[in-house]
Amino acid sequence: MSEMITAELVDLEIDRSAGTKEAAARALAERMVALGRVTDLEGFLADVAAREAQMPTGLDGGIGIPHCRSAHVTEPTLAFGRSADGIDFGAPDGPADLIFLIAAPEGADDAHLAILSSLARQLMDEEFTSALRGAEDAETATDLIRGNGRAGGESTEEPTDPHPRNDPPPAEPFRIVAVTSCPTGIAHTYMAAESLENAAREAGVELTVETQGSAGFTRIDPAVIAAADGVIFAHDVPVREKGRFAGKPIVDVGVKAGISKPAALIAEVREKAARGEITAGAGASPVDHAGESGDGYGTKLRKWLMSGVSYMVPFVAAGGLLIALGFAIGGWKIDKAPSVAEHFAWADSTSWAALLFQIGGLAFAFLVPVLAGYIAYGMADRPGLVPGFVGGSVAVTINAGFLGGLAAGLIAGAVVMGIQRVRIPAVLRGIMPVVVIPLISSAVVGFLMFLVIGKPIASLQSALTDWLEGLSGANAIVLGVILGLMMCFDLGGPLNKVAYAFAVGGLTHPTDGSLKVMAAVMAAGMVPPLAMALATTVRGRLFTKTERENGKAAWFLGASFITEGAIPFAAADPLRVIPASMAGGAVTGALSMAFDCTLRAPHGGIFVVPLIGQPLLYLVAIAAGVGVSTVAVILLKGARKTAPSEGVAADGEAVEEAERVPVAVV
Repeated sequence: MSEMITAELVDLEIDRSAGTKEAAARALAERMVALGRVTDLEGFLADVAAREAQMPTGLDGGIGIPHCRSAHVTEPTLAFGRSADGIDFGAPDGPADLIFLIAAPEGADDAHLAILSSLARQLMDEEFTSALRGAEDAETATDLIRGNGRAGGESTEEPTDPHPRNDPPPAEPFRIVAVTSCPTGIAHTYMAAESLENAAREAGVELTVETQGSAGFTRIDPAVIAAADGVIFAHDVPVREKGRFAGKPIVDVGVKAGISKPAALIAEVREKAARGEITAGAGASPVDHAGESGDGYGTKLRKWLMSGVSYMVPFVAAGGLLIALGFAIGGWKIDKAPSVAEHFAWADSTSWAALLFQIGGLAFAFLVPVLAGYIAYGMADRPGLVPGFVGGSVAVTINAGFLGGLAAGLIAGAVVMGIQRVRIPAVLRGIMPVVVIPLISSAVVGFLMFLVIGKPIASLQSALTDWLEGLSGANAIVLGVILGLMMCFDLGGPLNKVAYAFAVGGLTHPTDGSLKVMAAVMAAGMVPPLAMALATTVRGRLFTKTERENGKAAWFLGASFITEGAIPFAAADPLRVIPASMAGGAVTGALSMAFDCTLRAPHGGIFVVPLIGQPLLYLVAIAAGVGVSTVAVILLKGARKTAPSEGVAADGEAVEEAERVPVAVV
């Protein structure tokens, strides 16, 4: 820890330069830059903002822990700031007065991450945080954080029982095993573990925690799991090897609940154990009990589907771009070329085009099986992979397409979860995950997909294809508007991915209608980052310095069809950025459909323009949407800036200039 924080990285009066969490992060990050710990201030702050957008980093007790892993960090570093007024980091109990900025390189080693994890645990110690609040200078605060002060250190001595021989033997303790994890695996993971351990000690409960953090994880001994009376999952990313805990009473919550209400979680799992309640209640569908305990069926279904889509996207990007390159080099007839395994000429560009096209086609052929396999994985962990992939392959075989993959994944996950709930003799448990579950689940899923539901789904897929093929006029424009709104509503989130997956699914058996849908989806997805880039260029003073720097990167991100490039802007000002983005996306989607633009590649942005039908009109549609979003966001931000100034004559020149913003743009 002594190498990670120095007195130069401590600011005990951060209020002088910061009133918001963004400003606080910047103030502390500037100290890291001054010491050479961070190479690119704006790039690092963008990574911090992206992590903050995933989940607020404020904790109960007046603590804020903005943190991230970043390529702009040269070595693991910790900076500390103290605020007299408090800064809002999204904690339920109010602003934070203790702010820790944790910066980890992308390739940080286990030892460094373990030290940062140790700090995260210390933050659960009230004596440690009280001492920090009372520290009079930066050196004292630094010593406390390093563990050289009087507070926050961990005792190495075993507590001594004053009456070891006279006390009666203790009753058999209630045993709990827990798993904690968070997206970055640096702070919340270990703070939840520490909080649960402290609450367990107070409750007289024997608790063993498995922290699935960035530095990897050490599996809890199977014997400890077998002896446990209950399980707590406090996580924001999937629990690895979740099947180890099957058959136990389980409390499944987000990682922040593990930090903020550990005693309640322990009480809940004890109540479940007392009732004899295990992973799933009697008589309920296995599908109803996956996911977090507080989630409704709709929320769980969304998580399962997003699990499949997230694993499918790399196949889409790789396969789609290879196909696009094949078309670009070899022309539209390259799909008729013979197999390059039999006919390949090293000096012939057509052979190279065919090679790229055929590799891309093979990658694309995995889309539906990967979608189905990882939907099942999201529901049932690793045992769901085999039946999921089998069901997805059956969907491809019977031409059930994208819809068949969705159904196969859900069925496979449900079947595996049902099998896992059956009580198995101990002698058979060793072969369950490698023989019994894959065998039975694959047979059941294959039977259902081939003989029961596969053909109706294939008919539905065919009807959907025919409907898309017949779209024209107002119907096509309305669909374009809907797809544009979906692409821009959450900027790469679940709704965006649903629209994108719908479009990509049509490319497995391309028709004129499905190619129009793909074109509209990609065009609308390019609008938000391009619009934010343009807005920061033409009216930069409406944006912070960080946003203006992000705007430079947004040009490339938008041009490459990376909608997430607008997330830093939406995270800072969602009520203005998101509606403006949706307006432009709707315009672009409608125009793309109205112009009959088509697209054969699922990704690539402006770099696949040669593969676009009606390319000039396509660019017009994108430009129109970008213009609408740019004007809208400037008007909305301009109104916010000018409203406080109205009626104030102290700076008439500034007011006049502010009032000219919307007019000048229009």
